Amino acid sequence: MILKIKVIPNAGKNEVIKEGEILKVKVSSPPTKGKANKEVIELLANFFGVKKNCIRIIKGEKSREKIIEIL
Repeated sequence: MILKIKVIPNAGKNEVIKEGEILKVKVSSPPTKGKANKEVIELLANFFGVKKNCIRIIKGEKSREKIIEIL
């Protein structure tokens, strides 16, 4: 499954919000040294009920808008 997500770093709490076809992922981590990306993957793994290694960022590693793949 391929999904578009929009990441909001430095948020007050971690949550996943569905807005149309795009998921908005709020994480409390800052966007430095991949901290926010790691937290996004953990949060999405819990949201979809899969292991962390089943989720990877295909595009947008350093962008707020990302395309992810869930295996």
